[in-house]
Amino acid sequence: MFRDPDTLVGLGVGTTRITVIVAERDRRAPESAHIIGIGSASSLGIRKGLIVNLEQAVRSVRNALRDAENMVGFQLEEAMVAFNANDVNSVMTSGMVSLRGGPRPVSVNDVERVIEAAQSELTIPGNKVALHTIPVQYSIDGNFGIDDPLGMTGIRLEMELQTITVPMPCIHDVVNCVVKAGIRVEGLVIKPLASALGALTDEEMRVGVISISIGGGTTGLTFYRDGRPIRVSVIPIGGDHITSDLATVLRIPLNRAEELKKKLFSTPEKDLFVVADSRGTPERTIDPNMVLEVIASRLEELFLEYVQAQIPERDPHHFPGGIVLSGGAAKMPGIETLLTDIFKMPVRVASPLDYYQMPPGRNDTSFINATGIIRYILCKERNPYSFIDSPVSHLRLGVRVREPRDVKAPYSQYGSDRPVKTGSGGQSVKNVLEKIKESLKELFL
Repeated sequence: MFRDPDTLVGLGVGTTRITVIVAERDRRAPESAHIIGIGSASSLGIRKGLIVNLEQAVRSVRNALRDAENMVGFQLEEAMVAFNANDVNSVMTSGMVSLRGGPRPVSVNDVERVIEAAQSELTIPGNKVALHTIPVQYSIDGNFGIDDPLGMTGIRLEMELQTITVPMPCIHDVVNCVVKAGIRVEGLVIKPLASALGALTDEEMRVGVISISIGGGTTGLTFYRDGRPIRVSVIPIGGDHITSDLATVLRIPLNRAEELKKKLFSTPEKDLFVVADSRGTPERTIDPNMVLEVIASRLEELFLEYVQAQIPERDPHHFPGGIVLSGGAAKMPGIETLLTDIFKMPVRVASPLDYYQMPPGRNDTSFINATGIIRYILCKERNPYSFIDSPVSHLRLGVRVREPRDVKAPYSQYGSDRPVKTGSGGQSVKNVLEKIKESLKELFL
């Protein structure tokens, strides 16, 4: 049995976990959906958000798919994929065009021209691709705060545009992995953006807020103001670094350190932890306060040296919504107080937004990214101008062909047994603009 057309599927590729989320569109309100199943599996072959062993990563994705399919009772065929990458750049540019013969209504061609003007001074390196092109705001005749300028009348159209670029090899690896696991890639979204969408309310986005998502290998940041993301970045530090610190300081194996960390997040601080080495070393007790101290030291480094440097304006009044925290490390006792002391902002730990009705046992902050993928799909459907992304088919990845899950055929998405070739010319700004124009025409004509 295959999925109903009204079903939405998201797949999150993470350092510690692969998550598959399945939602069903509300036929009475097509702009909303509720969760009908979630599958997950431990990540293998992924380190610091990057695929380091393709075959292991493929098996992990397949395991998560089977888990989700067992819950919903039908086979999944395609998904919107959230992933992380190193060297993620978020660049803001602006552009202005005159509405010839104006005053007159703004047309699709005018929007294409102002996007081209905003992109004209942007240089994209040869090994990168513009994953997201996000209109932050439009203005007509100096009147700012316009979300959708089509049909509005004026003589001058301006815009601020955010372009998020990621290395092309990262995209190749993720798409190759998902396709080999037997799923078509419907689209791609960078994980910090998906996490923000899963954690933030509309009001927080409007007044200004910072989303911080601490994953296993990376920490994602997304800054919102006036309802739009103004900056996205990825820091290569995550929960795995905390585990490594515990193993080093306490002189215990990594697997014991990971168990200790998880136990701390679910056990009252007054309890002592008993740790035994798998090699037969006698048991010993560890004061949880010592564990907290090690974790706090790493988090202070993350927030003080890395996150604070990314904040566009240090004045907390620029982000009245404060900080919203998600990811596994958000379960740490006292983390809200720690962040409040560092940033002098209100802090809350996110849980999946109410209207997604998560299944029991899977409704905590660890699954924020998964719900964000569904919200990303719905946002694009409701307002095509919210995220103007280059269609995945234009990335020359061959993602419309999927590999049977019980057949091992290398590189089948390319129609041959040859390995991936990314080329050396990269993607010019002109090519990006052509793809954006074609995408706009598909949306509005």
